[in-house]
Amino acid sequence: MVNIKSKKLLNENRSIVVALSGGIDSVVLLHYLHNNFENNIRAAHCNHHLSVHCNEWDKFCSELCKSMDIEYISIDIFLDNASNLEEIARKKRYKSLSSVLQQNEILCTAHHMDDQAETILLQLLRGSGVAGLSSMPIEKKLGKGLLLRPFIDVPKSQIINYAAKHKLQWIEDDSNLDKSIRRNFLRLEVIPKLSKIYSELSTSLSRSARHQSQALKLIEDLALIDINKRQLIDNDKRLDIGKISELEDYRIINIIRYHLRSIDFMAPSEKIMEQIMGLLLAKEDAKPLVCWGSFEVRRYKNQLYFIDSSKEQVNNSCPFYEKLKDLPNFSIRYRHEGQRIKFHNKSHSQSLKKVFQEANIPPWERSKIRMYYINNELKAIERIGEVS
Repeated sequence: MVNIKSKKLLNENRSIVVALSGGIDSVVLLHYLHNNFENNIRAAHCNHHLSVHCNEWDKFCSELCKSMDIEYISIDIFLDNASNLEEIARKKRYKSLSSVLQQNEILCTAHHMDDQAETILLQLLRGSGVAGLSSMPIEKKLGKGLLLRPFIDVPKSQIINYAAKHKLQWIEDDSNLDKSIRRNFLRLEVIPKLSKIYSELSTSLSRSARHQSQALKLIEDLALIDINKRQLIDNDKRLDIGKISELEDYRIINIIRYHLRSIDFMAPSEKIMEQIMGLLLAKEDAKPLVCWGSFEVRRYKNQLYFIDSSKEQVNNSCPFYEKLKDLPNFSIRYRHEGQRIKFHNKSHSQSLKKVFQEANIPPWERSKIRMYYINNELKAIERIGEVS
């Protein structure tokens, strides 16, 4: 039922985590893997708390795993109201599933050939490029392990037949019938009509996705050649504007899109991409910003910075916190406007702004820099050093 590549990976006897929604696809996947492979299997269910039935689905999945003697993990995901709720839910779901993966474990999802066809049509209608049209790969790295889609070449009809043959039970998500959701509209209205004319529609679209995937690998190889040859990106994921500007626009765009994918940023629209390209032409002393969702690209001192504001920025680079934290009257403060400081090895004071500039700390990070005081006397500054 699964392709040769999936069988090879599954036969390596690596532990498996099945993403279990409780729908027919994931129930069949769990049953199939449990009965055909000797791997240690766990199941993880993501409860998005979006439906009044969400706790019933959680209970169903839990009882199903109990009946099969499979370890069950329930993950709560809470979402804010947003226009791109589906995309945000997908990212949070994969982030949560990634967090439960142990070293070299395989996360298996039940995406199938018909899902692939829907995704390709959606991406085509959005005007996506090669990356979007390559759709869902069979496998990709995820967290400490691997994401695998064993059913990606399996048609939905085969999954339905398997469920009937083995008398499996599953839950039906009523939101799958909501035609105001574009994916549902394609699946319920558009694809059935197209299939009457193109009998092998899903197979043909999946074949196109494979071709696009091969093309994507080629342009990603080109991006890597440009990045490595010219040393365009530093260890902090910042991009050198001076060096990249020597290239043609199409290669610059290819590099930026590759870099955004590599750091798990949501793909920018064509309009956003034009704005990012505009940052390359901004004045060196400008502080321009391009943002979409929680993602930001900023320019500072001839470099592009890439920031995901949804992730907590943890900085453990200051060695002084551990040294000072247990001393009496220790406190942490932050900069204030017009502040000046005097280092013990200098005869005069200087503005804190100038200190930050000399340390190449971008303006948007300066308000978060910790300053360590003992008895109201400044002793050290995070990412700067000792003061007195």
